[in-house]
Amino acid sequence: MPTYEYICESCGHEFEQLQSITARPLRKCPKCGKNKLKRLIGAGAGVIFKGSGFYETDYRSEGYKKQKESEKKTTTKDTAKKEPETKAKESKPIKKDKSNSSEKK
Repeated sequence: MPTYEYICESCGHEFEQLQSITARPLRKCPKCGKNKLKRLIGAGAGVIFKGSGFYETDYRSEGYKKQKESEKKTTTKDTAKKEPETKAKESKPIKKDKSNSSEKK
C-alpha cells in the first residue's frame, strides 16, 4: 500500500497516510476538522531489491572487474600497434599538377 501526503488548505496541517490505491482521498482534516484536505503529489519511494532472485552478473566481484579491465588494456594495446601501420600507408600526399591550372587563355 502506498503512503500519501496530505495538506489542509485551511490550517496548513501536513501529514502522511497509508492507504490502498483504490481508497478515496481523505477530505476531513484530523487537526481542525474542516473538509479542506488536499492530496499532494509525492516523489514516491525508491525501489528496494531484497532476496536472492537476481542474476549473478548484476553485481560482479572485484576480481572479475579487475580481470575484465586487464583484458581491455591488452586488446587496446594490440589494436594500437596495428593502427600506425595502416595510417602510414593511407597518408601519402597527393601531388597536384600545377601546369594545367596556371595556363589560362
